[in-house]
Amino acid sequence: MRIVRLANFVAERSGGLRTALHQLGAGYLAAGHEPVLVVPGPRRTDSQHPYGRLVTLPGPVVPGSGGYRVLAGRRDVARLLDSLAPDRLEVSDRSTLRWVSTWARANGVPSVMVSHESMTGLLAQWGVPRPAVRPIADRLNAATARAYDRVVCTTAWAAEEFRRIGAPDVALVPLGVDLETFHPARADAGLRERYVDHTEVLLVHCARLSREKRPHLAVDALAALRRRGVPAVLVLAGDGPLRPALTRRAADLPVHFTGFLPGRLAVAALLASADVVLAPGPVETFGLSGLEALACGTPVVANAASALPEVLGPAGEAAHGSPGAIAAAVTRLLAIPEARRRATARARAERFGWPAAVAGFLAAHAAGPDALPRPGVPTAGPAVVPPTAPHRVQAWRDLTGGCPTNSDR
Repeated sequence: MRIVRLANFVAERSGGLRTALHQLGAGYLAAGHEPVLVVPGPRRTDSQHPYGRLVTLPGPVVPGSGGYRVLAGRRDVARLLDSLAPDRLEVSDRSTLRWVSTWARANGVPSVMVSHESMTGLLAQWGVPRPAVRPIADRLNAATARAYDRVVCTTAWAAEEFRRIGAPDVALVPLGVDLETFHPARADAGLRERYVDHTEVLLVHCARLSREKRPHLAVDALAALRRRGVPAVLVLAGDGPLRPALTRRAADLPVHFTGFLPGRLAVAALLASADVVLAPGPVETFGLSGLEALACGTPVVANAASALPEVLGPAGEAAHGSPGAIAAAVTRLLAIPEARRRATARARAERFGWPAAVAGFLAAHAAGPDALPRPGVPTAGPAVVPPTAPHRVQAWRDLTGGCPTNSDR
């Protein structure tokens, strides 16, 4: 089955979204499907990778985004979709690509939108007046739910804004983590000594240096900790438009900027060598980098307003978005014996594997052995799974009434 996946805001230096797209693609390929990932780039390319076929179409850079591009040429995208003839369409974009759902319905192709952001959270971040945030988010989310056959959310936190409007077909599928690459054994004493001595505490913030990630809270929390006598040092791993402002903010503090870390092993070594990882962003719908930290045996302090506390469970602390609250949460974690807090972190991460995530996404596509029939479809024997050829999808819809529901999962 050919699963064509469209995504914006993906680049060579992307973080969690790029990781998820690659891991899911590799899983689809291993399951015998044909994944095709379509993203914007400076020029058109077509290449094969361990995660499947990658097609880039020319797309403009979004001003102020730090180099991210979007698929703005609708005719080019539509022509590509016509030529690819997908059996399933998967869209990782909340707004700019919603129009492709019209193409999917016109061509009888079941479509899924993966919600990687909270519309409610984004509107608040963009400065929309508070009383207007929820009504606008509800209206936009209702339009999204109508446009696609199914919405996939990676946490209950992310799904809530669809549940509250009664969206009919919402699947809950957690993402996974590479438990071999991100492992406590990646800890590097030499790397740690580059930043701290044996009396100091190493904090790491590993995310894009952009507004929605709130990296300034990590810097300010460091200042709060040092005022309390905690000899902490902060490493900001990643790059982004806020780096100049953060450099000025951290001028009198022990803060190190690594820039973009190109290798996953380099990221794993840094996470495993840290004492605590900070994730102060308030609109994370999953927080893959936080889960990668747990896999490395390092506990995480997350913004209580985000979905990450749901992922962390007992392996971290949730703090309201203030420097003092984050500093207090770090202090609580440091009070736990190191061996215990690291073992708890690793054990929590081991509950999230990519094979389970892949199986969940394929079920959401009605493409795996666990695909669920719609109510009213006979359940004796194998679950009803739609045919994969585009010209047979309409016949299947006539039989089942649409995509199998997953709204109560």
